[in-house]
Amino acid sequence: MRPGARNLITDVAGLRVGNAEDHGIRSGVTVLVGEKPFTAAVHVMGGAPGTRETDLLAPDKLVQEVDALVLSGGSAFGLDAGSGVADALRAQGRGFAVGDQRVPIVPGAILFDLLNGGDKNWRENPYKALGRAALAAAGPDFALGTAGAGTGALTHDLKGGLGSASTVLDSGITVGALVAVNAIGSVTVGGGPHFWAAPWEIGGEFGGLGLPSGFAPDHEPPLMKRAGEATTIAIVATDAALSQAEAQRMATAAHDGMARAIVPSHTPVDGDLVFAAATGTRRLTDPMADTFLIGHAAAACLTRAIARAVFLAEVRAGDVMPTWGARFGDD
Repeated sequence: MRPGARNLITDVAGLRVGNAEDHGIRSGVTVLVGEKPFTAAVHVMGGAPGTRETDLLAPDKLVQEVDALVLSGGSAFGLDAGSGVADALRAQGRGFAVGDQRVPIVPGAILFDLLNGGDKNWRENPYKALGRAALAAAGPDFALGTAGAGTGALTHDLKGGLGSASTVLDSGITVGALVAVNAIGSVTVGGGPHFWAAPWEIGGEFGGLGLPSGFAPDHEPPLMKRAGEATTIAIVATDAALSQAEAQRMATAAHDGMARAIVPSHTPVDGDLVFAAATGTRRLTDPMADTFLIGHAAAACLTRAIARAVFLAEVRAGDVMPTWGARFGDD
């Protein structure tokens, strides 16, 4: 396996990502959109999720494809970002055909960033407009770190952020991950600079420090956030032709990557979930072997993307937590 040309989820041909953020409120939105509808699924592992249209993604439901996926800050307010994206897609003539009407299918998930120091005293919910802006900004290249849905994200002891990574299998299949990291757990070992994700790092993409010489496996982490304040939300994508059930298995496998990179993860007070997207442009040559490797690659990409999100976070005035770079001398 090797990273794609950009080391971003948009190395999966036909996918674009857009960010929009408001640094005054310390929050934002990230949208993944396809050139055409794509197969999508979801798997939820956290105990406190916040979602839009995820029931529709079960393999036994009518709609098998979606037009876009949305990751947003703002807790329940952020679910309105999907409405802005759906309105803009409808104006483009996109959506599920029902008679002479088009209904864009835009599932989404939110994270809690309401207590991060930003000015949340808005008179009108800002997330619908942020959703529109993120869709309008969608392209093959996009910012990581303090951007989009990761703008106001925090972890156990460091600023979180938006991360992405990709890999190309020997078969030519591309897999990518996109994640907003706002976890109750820690992405580094023992409060130091070394990332739990280090064994999966490629080419020094988050510092190249490796793992420390030792750590305490019996350490009991303190609860640094209150219930409902955490959540890591992610998308894994591939250009392989997957059914919705196969895409759901990819999302399920990708949760292994979250557990490798965040300790602890999938807690009762996190809303951890993973969406899956499959554009279907590359047919499977060996369905058993290919889906096996796609799941492995999705987990590895998500592990790397989580570390990149925190590694690339930027300092902003009024931060309530340090960035990785500020704490460990990189900035």
